[in-house]
Amino acid sequence: MSQVETSIPDHESGSVGLSGLLNSVISAGRDILARRRRNALETPSSDLLAKSKQLIHHRGEASGLALACEVVADYQALDDDNRRRFFEALASDFSADSDVVLTAAESYKLDPSETNLAALSRAAEAPRIKLFRRMNMAPEATPVLVKMRGAMIQVLGDLPQLKAVETDLKHQFISWFNRGFLEMRVIDWNTSASILERIIEYESVHAIQGWDDLRARLSGNRMCFAFFHPAMPDDPLVFVEVALTEGVPDAIGPLIDQTKEGDIGSTPDTVVFYSISNCHPGLAGVSFGNFLIKQVVEEVGKRYSTMKRYVTLSPIPGFCRWLATRETRIDLEEMRSMAKTDKAKTADFRERFQASVRRDDLLAACARYLVKERRGNLALDPVARFHLGNGASLHAIHWAADLSDKGLDQSAGLMVNYLYDLRSIEENHDSYFDQGEIATSRDVARLLN
Repeated sequence: MSQVETSIPDHESGSVGLSGLLNSVISAGRDILARRRRNALETPSSDLLAKSKQLIHHRGEASGLALACEVVADYQALDDDNRRRFFEALASDFSADSDVVLTAAESYKLDPSETNLAALSRAAEAPRIKLFRRMNMAPEATPVLVKMRGAMIQVLGDLPQLKAVETDLKHQFISWFNRGFLEMRVIDWNTSASILERIIEYESVHAIQGWDDLRARLSGNRMCFAFFHPAMPDDPLVFVEVALTEGVPDAIGPLIDQTKEGDIGSTPDTVVFYSISNCHPGLAGVSFGNFLIKQVVEEVGKRYSTMKRYVTLSPIPGFCRWLATRETRIDLEEMRSMAKTDKAKTADFRERFQASVRRDDLLAACARYLVKERRGNLALDPVARFHLGNGASLHAIHWAADLSDKGLDQSAGLMVNYLYDLRSIEENHDSYFDQGEIATSRDVARLLN
């Protein structure tokens, strides 16, 4: 038997052994906790807050791991009302002690030594941060904490005091989900069914209509790439759907047509990113997509050396909301009504649609929205903010590119190409963040005028 053949069972038994060792440590820790509770004549606390405070100050390794498992399990068992109460307690009872922080700051002001700086840093760190880190020792705790932050974000409108708590979790995730830990995988029809089911569930741009639709999106000239993390090995963090086309596409329909599963011919010269989906609300603000796009560019470039350009075909999710606040001659309701009632989308319909919605006015308004409207110094539209921040340029705006109900409601049927020109990505990125400049094509510049 060869060395390669003998190495496989060794690796597998090592993984099983590691899992068994962890379970053994947890079991021993539970025995230690139970013995201590008996000796102290205590009954196991059913109070999650009490256990959480105990976990923060716990020193034993095995018993601490067992206690972390209890805290995670107790949190998962909470109903909605008790979960909100737990979140409120994290904001009030597990925050930094302001008196201790002020004392440490005064000591550092009088003597700015490394020792006093370290003391100030320790005082300024909220105890809940240590709680999150210790909870994360428990097996499968990372996805629980991700869902915890997602639940906090949902109730921020009612409980704004949770902002500091979810921000603390976000900062932990930025470290835990560092780019160095992420693994890019190709998603194809041979990927496990559980992951494929999640791809269908998580698609947030162009809904996947079941297994036949998914199979079409993974065949021929269409591909999918996703990032995974070791703590969530079967649950994608973000994925991008890609199509190879001849020329720059101006509509989404042909890219997601279920009937087209043909092989890649000799003519495709353009790589199109037509859907990017972040899978977990609890990881909002933790950047994955920019790394994924750049890695996909490298991967596809290796596979297909004839590709000349890399573009997106992107929605404009904030456009209609913004347009509704402006005084224009564009009747959004008439446009939506016409498009939604004429399901055939015939050539005759397109002509009537173009005359009805003032096509040129709509394109010019969209160009202004994407280039001139800002949040701070950055683009107002979230998708534009993402791609421009990656160093892409605003290449083209297409009329009647997405006549789905969602496309009409969000983007007035328009879609955008952002161009990833490898020669100018870094320059565009720096100009965007340093001077607030948005790189645009001549066609877009003409729309602005």
